[in-house]
Amino acid sequence: MRIAANGIALEVEDHGSPQGEPLILIMGLGMQLLAWHEDFVASLVARGFRVIRFDNRDIGLSQGFDEVGVPNLVIDSLRYAVGLKVKSPYTLVDMAADTAGLLDALGIERAHICGASMGGMIAQRLAAQMPQRVKSLTLMMTSSGSRSLPGPSLKVRAAMISRPKEPPRIESIVEHYVNLYELIGSPGFPATKDYLRERFTRSVTRSYRPAGTARQMLAIAADGDRSDLLARLRPPTHVIHGAADPLIPVPAGRDLAARIPGATLDVIDGMGHDLPRELWPRFVAGIAGAAARA
Repeated sequence: MRIAANGIALEVEDHGSPQGEPLILIMGLGMQLLAWHEDFVASLVARGFRVIRFDNRDIGLSQGFDEVGVPNLVIDSLRYAVGLKVKSPYTLVDMAADTAGLLDALGIERAHICGASMGGMIAQRLAAQMPQRVKSLTLMMTSSGSRSLPGPSLKVRAAMISRPKEPPRIESIVEHYVNLYELIGSPGFPATKDYLRERFTRSVTRSYRPAGTARQMLAIAADGDRSDLLARLRPPTHVIHGAADPLIPVPAGRDLAARIPGATLDVIDGMGHDLPRELWPRFVAGIAGAAARA
């Protein structure tokens, strides 16, 4: 369903009992709500949550921002690398306001928040600026944005801004994503090519908006360092990070947990920058544990 939130239209799915504990899932860069697998969502519903997943702005079936143009990621990446300011047509603060607007539209005063990757960055902004809306916080494979932290290798950076060989062809786009996720995914829990192709075929058939991904990437770069915000966070917080994450290396997860008062940390051997099925029970337990502390 489409919901008006923060002045824009968001595509939203609401799962479980309306009387369940509300849990908002915020996905990462360029990823649609489908990236929260329906079976994973069902396992959260079985734990008593009312689970709400949605497409971030500029992605999936939510409102786009094509009118602001397509950024030059090569130039903007160079600007970021040398410490120059990066300008973005919208910010992670705006995207946090989208989440708050979604809560307003659904009549939810406070919710548990789980954010993955960029979604975790948005969740940090939401919890810092609107703490009254956040019951608990689960931050998965994400970062404070501190420049002192190690970043991805040049190979991973290049893969993140690369494009499919034949963009009009769905098969080419799917193979592009399969190759990317074989690079950044979990070496200890590798997904099969058939599984990745099935998931990405569903996703690309539903929506393919590379310009929106580029604008979201710019919003991440423009947001900068959130370290000073983290000491102010008060919701019970659980940090989940893969020890083998090649996109956001594990020191970022340790840094987050150290900076957020009372945060718990789960570093998972063999986990990269994805959500392997084998780890879903561990993720669910972590989310539920944070919620129980609220």
